[in-house]
Amino acid sequence: MATVKEKLLLEINPGREAGIASKVTVVGVGKVGMACAFSILQANIADCVTLIDMMGDKVQGEVMDLQHGSLFLKTPKITAAKEYLETANSKLCVITAGVRQRVGESRLDLVHRNVEVFKQIIPQLVQHSPEAILLVVSNPVDILTYVAWKLSGFPQHRVIGSGTNLDSARFRFLLAEKLQMSPSSVHGYIIGEHGDSSG
Repeated sequence: MATVKEKLLLEINPGREAGIASKVTVVGVGKVGMACAFSILQANIADCVTLIDMMGDKVQGEVMDLQHGSLFLKTPKITAAKEYLETANSKLCVITAGVRQRVGESRLDLVHRNVEVFKQIIPQLVQHSPEAILLVVSNPVDILTYVAWKLSGFPQHRVIGSGTNLDSARFRFLLAEKLQMSPSSVHGYIIGEHGDSSG
């Protein structure tokens, strides 16, 4: 029979190997980046979540907020980074970074400015996590997913864009609201480009 001490020190999740078995990096800690990070933490899909942003103070503050709430999470390690070395060996890199859309500017107008941002981000992610999957959320998402694929040199199946996932979720919610049903009971998809031409 186990002693009280042995019961208290029992490993809660023995299925994971020692060290970091699964690491996820989120690039960009704006509203979308933080929503992604929180969802990843809630889903308990990683042993380590690293947030990286060029604004060091902001990323430190966001990570501290997550760390202080980690009592309610199962992810053992949440880290902040300004340098891409800290993202090494990530299995998944979620890219939410990019410049903000200006008033009156279309998402397509963002392309040139965000391509320059991606030229800084993608090569560094590839260098430190050559086996990672890249998930692009930044806008315009379809074009930037293609840019990320070209810059990374990764096979197609390892560079994914969030596409019209958000559009489809909004569509299902609006239908459910109109029909007074739960969104999970409504099925429908928006296809095409994420943006003005989706339909």
